[in-house]
Amino acid sequence: MSAIRSRARETDLRLAQGLHSFAWSFTDCAVGREMDITEPRIQREEILILLDDDFNSGNVCIVTGAGTGIGRATAVVSAANNLMTVGLDINAEEGEKTRQMAQELGGQMLFIKTDLANDREVEKAVAKAASLGAIKYLANIAGMQHINAIEDFPMEKYDLMQKVMLRAPFYLSKLTIPHMKRSADGRGVIANMASAHAHITTRNKPVYNITKFGLRALTQSISAEGAGLIRSFTVSTGFVKTPLALNQIPSQAAQRGITLDEVVREVMMGRSQVKEMMSPVEVANLFIFGFSRYARYLVGGDLLFDGGMVLTY
Repeated sequence: MSAIRSRARETDLRLAQGLHSFAWSFTDCAVGREMDITEPRIQREEILILLDDDFNSGNVCIVTGAGTGIGRATAVVSAANNLMTVGLDINAEEGEKTRQMAQELGGQMLFIKTDLANDREVEKAVAKAASLGAIKYLANIAGMQHINAIEDFPMEKYDLMQKVMLRAPFYLSKLTIPHMKRSADGRGVIANMASAHAHITTRNKPVYNITKFGLRALTQSISAEGAGLIRSFTVSTGFVKTPLALNQIPSQAAQRGITLDEVVREVMMGRSQVKEMMSPVEVANLFIFGFSRYARYLVGGDLLFDGGMVLTY
C-alpha cells in the first residue's frame, strides 16, 4: 500500500484541463486482483448523431477541458455532428490528440492551448473561435480536484479551482453570449458540467462541491436572462471513467483506509443503482442532445444521469 499512499499525496489533480493523460492499473492487495484504471477510447458507434439544421460547419461549438475525459469526448462528438468545434485546454499535446480523433471521424476541430485562469488567453480563444463562424454553443467542462478537509485546504488551491471551474465558465459565458445574440436567429446554448456533487456533497471535496453548486446557479441565471433564446443547462453525473475521477481512487483508499475495490464499489458507486462508471462518450452524448433542437424546453434544467445516487437510497 505504500505506493498507493505515495500517489495519494499527489492530490492536486489538475487533470480535466489535461495536464497529463494516462492508462495504468493498480493491484488491489486486499482482493489479489488488478484493477484497470484506464480512460476508454471513443468508438464511432457510441456517438449520438442527431439531425439538426443548426448542426453545421458554419456554427461554432467551444469546448473547454478538451484534452482528456468528458471534454475530449464532447469535442469529438460535437465535431462528429458537423459543428465547427474549438477545443480549449492547457495541455497542447493531449489537445492535439483530441483534434486528430475528431478529424479521423470526419469532423472539423481547431485546438487552442488556453489557460482558463488567464483572462487574456480566454479572450483570444473566443476571438479566434468567432473568426471561424457563428458561436452558438459553449460547453464548460474543464475541472480539477484537490482532496482535503476544510481546515487543511490550501487557499491557493481554493483560488485556482474557483478560477478554472466557476470564474472561467462565467467569463466565457459573458464573452460568448453577445456572439450568440448577433447570430442569424439570435439563439445559443451554454452547457455546464455539474455533478451529483451539485446535488449532494461528500467529505474532503469542499471546493469541488462549492463550484458544482455554483455552476447550477450560473446555468439558471443565464436562462433567466436568456428570454428563451439563450438557453443553458447542466449535466450531472456520478463518477465517470476520466483521469479526474480514476486518479482519485488511490488517494481515497489511503485517506479512508480501505481497498481500491472498496473505493469504487462502496464510496464511488455505493449510492448508485448502476454499479458501473459511465464512459466519457455517454456524457458527451448528453451535451449534444442538450444543444439540439430536441431539447428546446431544457431551459435552466439539469440532466441528472447518476444511476440513482441522488434520488434513490
